[in-house]
Amino acid sequence: MSDLLQIARKELKVGFRNPWAYSFLVLFSVFSLCLLLINAQTDISGYSGVTGSMLSLILYLLPLMALFLGSFSLTGEKEEGSWSLLATYPLGTLPFLLGKFAGLAIVLLTIISFGYGLMGVISVLMGQRFEVNTYLLFFLFSCGLVLLFLALALVIGALSRNRWQAMTISVMVWFFAVIGWPAILIALLGFVPYLWIKPLLVMLTLLNPAEFVRLFVVVKLGGGSILGPEYYQWVTWIQGTGGSLWFAALFILWLLSALSIVYAIWERGRTHG
Repeated sequence: MSDLLQIARKELKVGFRNPWAYSFLVLFSVFSLCLLLINAQTDISGYSGVTGSMLSLILYLLPLMALFLGSFSLTGEKEEGSWSLLATYPLGTLPFLLGKFAGLAIVLLTIISFGYGLMGVISVLMGQRFEVNTYLLFFLFSCGLVLLFLALALVIGALSRNRWQAMTISVMVWFFAVIGWPAILIALLGFVPYLWIKPLLVMLTLLNPAEFVRLFVVVKLGGGSILGPEYYQWVTWIQGTGGSLWFAALFILWLLSALSIVYAIWERGRTHG
């Protein structure tokens, strides 16, 4: 546990000195304020065109932020030789990776909390009505996105040899998971028999953390009707008793699976050089 805390503390120091972190902090804060100004005359509650646009914009920014900071952190250890030195000490791979994840998660969640806190304070000063449940759902949506994509970023960092390769893979993953996802679904589902569409749709949705979290928040905001008949089972499941608990269980399972992959890759590299 002490090794984990030491790595997390080191990651916090490096993270809060990283100009990338402050760039994203400013960008996310400006983004939050722009949303408030654009919708200053609108009551932001439930699912609407306004909240749908806000969800889409958050989807564009936060996953890319988590992918860059997370993947660069691990590849930086390789390029700078820090891991080669640490590997000579009795430091386990698991405490190292969990400390990395914890430190980066705190940095990213601090950025998100600052942005939403600033948005909340200014919305109160402006007298704008922002429903508490909607506000909390947006905050949890952002935190969930960051944690899942941070775990995915560590996988990318473990696979990449340098920062350039990590950046290339991160942009590619971000593009396919966020920007190109509708086109990918249409292309794939158009070539399978009708009876396979729903099972394949469920599997693909669970593999994409952005879509997985987005669907949950859209349904919780009351926008399940816009998803179409293919997602009827999702709407029923999320709105049903224990839907949030099942989502939390799947969220944790996805997170643990990604971190297990990182551990396997990193431990193999440590063993085989």
